[in-house]
This record gives sequence, C-alpha cells and structure tokens, in this order.
Amino acid sequence: MRKNFASDNNSGITPESLAAITEANCGHSPAYGDDEWTKRACATIRDVFETDCEVYFAFNGTASNSLALAHLCRSFHSVICHSAAHIETDECGGPEFFSSGSKLLIAGGNNGKVCPSEIHRLVHLRHDIHYPRPHVLSLTQATELGTVYGIAELQELGTVAHDLGLRVHMDGARISNALASLCCAPKEITWQAGVDVLCLGGTKNGMLASEAVVFFNKEVAAEFDYRCKQAGQLASKMRFLAAPWSAMLCDGAWLRYAANANRMAALLASHLREIEGITFLNEPQVNSVFVNLPPGAAPRLRTLGWRFYEFIGNGGVRLMCSWDTTQDDVLSFVKDLKEIVAQLRSENEQNPPAHPASPG
Repeated sequence: MRKNFASDNNSGITPESLAAITEANCGHSPAYGDDEWTKRACATIRDVFETDCEVYFAFNGTASNSLALAHLCRSFHSVICHSAAHIETDECGGPEFFSSGSKLLIAGGNNGKVCPSEIHRLVHLRHDIHYPRPHVLSLTQATELGTVYGIAELQELGTVAHDLGLRVHMDGARISNALASLCCAPKEITWQAGVDVLCLGGTKNGMLASEAVVFFNKEVAAEFDYRCKQAGQLASKMRFLAAPWSAMLCDGAWLRYAANANRMAALLASHLREIEGITFLNEPQVNSVFVNLPPGAAPRLRTLGWRFYEFIGNGGVRLMCSWDTTQDDVLSFVKDLKEIVAQLRSENEQNPPAHPASPG
C-alpha cells in the first residue's frame, strides 16, 4: 500500500523501536513490568521530563486517556474539555465508561483550544447537587485541529484550573509534534504548567503499541496499577511495550521524527497554497493540514489510492504527515492533486452550469 495522509497511525514503526523490541526478545524475563526494560523506560521518562513521576504503560490512547481520567474522577464528577477534544469525539464513551459515568462538559475556544473564560463558566454554571461537579480540565496537545498551546497559554490554563480546584489532564498523543514546534523543554508544557497527569503518546510517533501514563502529581497515582490490571492494560510481557521508550527518548529520536512530520506538513501546506480553489481551515503548526478541496477532487484522489479523513476537525479534509513521510510523498500527492484540479477546471469550462432564465 502506498503511503497516505489519513493518519500517523498508518505508518510503520521506527528502526529504533524495532531494534529495542528485538533486543528485549532475548529470552526469558520477569513479567508484568518487573523487568529491566520497563525500569529503564520509566527512568528515561523521568530524565526527559526532569522530575520524579509515576509511569505506567497502556496499549493505546483510548485506554490511557480513559483510565487516567477515571482515576482523577469519581462517578459524579465531570471533565471539562474542548468540543473537538479526542476524548469527546473519538473515544466511543471510553472516559465515561471507565469512570462509571463522569460527564464530559464541553468548552468552547478558537482553533481547538480551551478558552480560560470557558473554564470559569462551566465551573460556576451551577452549584446544586443535580449538576455533575467539575473536577478535571483535559487539554489536548497538539490539538485535534493541528494547533499548539504555547507555554504561556498552558500556564494560564493550569493556574485557572488549580485555583478552581481542578486537576489537569493532558492528552499528549502528539505532544512530540508540539514540542518540535515549540522548541522547548518537555517540563515547560507539562508539570511546570500545572499538568497533573500526561498521557504520553508513543504510537503516533512511531512505536508499535504503547502509550505512557505519567503522573507528575504522585499523590493521585495511588493504586493506578490496580486500575490498569482491572481494565486489561497490565501487559504480561511488559518489556515489549516499554523497551522502545528508552530507544526513542534517550538520544532525541522521538523529537527528530516529530520534527520531520511537522516539516513535511509545512512543505505540503506551501504547495497547496499554490493550487487554485484550496482554502485552509487554520494555519498548520504541527503534522496536520486542514483544507477544503475543490468540489469533486477528493473522490478522484481516492481512486488514485490516496487516503485521508474528512470527518475530523472543522469539516474539511485532514492531511496527516507521519514520522516517515518524505518529500517525494508530498510532491507525489501534490502532483496528482494539481492534475485533478486542472481536469475539473477543464470539464467545468466545457460544460458550464446552466443558469435559470430571468423572469419575464
């Protein structure tokens, strides 16, 4: 199958990840995380974020987000998140299910970002016993619309949340792309900005099937290991989930791959700007580009084998670059799109739409 722009989940795994898994496959090793690779991965994450934290591994993002939120909430609590947040649009009710009913309260904000005033509105909207008590603010970094919270924005949101008695959860499925865009230290957009727990994405950054749940607030991490076990997220052969983390984080490979994905998205955006009839839904900041294509272009691209989503974000087409996207991939897509747009323009010129006759 040719490379495509549907999702960074569609890519393979990085050479570093594959080598680490092969190394871990060296024979027998203690199960359930009591192995040297899991211990090393946890230590590496602590080093990268420059703080002592509790680290757990899950198979996927839905589990890590849902279990982290469930651990922060009781069933009568609620979670404030943006209307475009992944936990609202694409988790199939996972956070509500694992928390035994904690409600998601939808906040507004431009470009996929929660507005601080919206937090105040939802917290103070009601104080009666019939209203699910707001207890967590969930932020997505980078956002589902391909935008990035800056350091100052996160600091403000963290301060507002904590002043209102809320915990802060961060869905960091693409935090590596955000870090590559911001060129800052991981600690600056996590625990130093008030994040209590981070769901650190590995899969979209080129790992096989691993997400890390990182508790910067160690007090709230108590007994999370039991929650993971109950939810079927305690891997017996944990070393295969954990080993790629050290390999990817130690020498900065995770950020280099994220930076490549961001660059390819920027290159794609620069070429799309040259094509008549394409409009951008927002300014690309990480590895995704959201555009409206000329009518009729999307089906023809699909007949050529290109894949992309149209139901994510603002209703346009999302073009997602991956850790292994190359310049040739981008140029090949742009070439096909230009030819299709030219064909559509020629067809429209030959068969102009009929105009109704003016009333007599």
